[in-house]
Amino acid sequence: MQNTAAAMSRHQDYLTQLDSAIGDGDHGANMARGFGAVRDRLDDASRRPDSVSEILVMAGSSLLSVVGGASGPLFGSAFRAVGEAVGTASHIDVPHFAEALAAGLKKAQQLGAAVPGDKTMIDAYAPAVSAFGDAATAGADFRTAAHAAADAAEAGMRATVPLQARRGRAAYLGLRSIGHKDPGATSTAYVFRALADAAETRRPTLPRPPHASA
Repeated sequence: MQNTAAAMSRHQDYLTQLDSAIGDGDHGANMARGFGAVRDRLDDASRRPDSVSEILVMAGSSLLSVVGGASGPLFGSAFRAVGEAVGTASHIDVPHFAEALAAGLKKAQQLGAAVPGDKTMIDAYAPAVSAFGDAATAGADFRTAAHAAADAAEAGMRATVPLQARRGRAAYLGLRSIGHKDPGATSTAYVFRALADAAETRRPTLPRPPHASA
């Protein structure tokens, strides 16, 4: 969540630029403000959630209350769904988290009625979930699955450029929406890259073999 908040703040102007071309021009500010609120909660020791589930549900609730437009309900409800699917398990393995990500995707699609190819956040979210799930099925560790998801999300994001929007405000532009990267798919890709970066930085250090050289 800290990584995501940093990414949204860092790329706020770029997201605004993307959204100005095919939307209201407020996506960058909304994402930065929403995840900034999440970061503030995490920085406040008196209100900080204690578990992965609580953190994700808190993030979703914060986005729902702070972010306007369509992004708040979509991103907020997706995060809440992931957190609820994680549940109270003391150990969250890769297949379990894959199922939780899929629950978030399902919720976002229920709310937005979008499918891959509609030029929305789903174009990044769906391939990311698929890649994470495939990695889980293959027995990959969390780090490998998270990087596969981030790579797939970024590929899906880039693939929105030649698409004509069929959902959201961009759909009103018709053919004029072609040639522009979707801002929702872009911010979704930032979320999955932040997850991969967190998995990388928190990778445990393995003990050296007894006779390893210095």
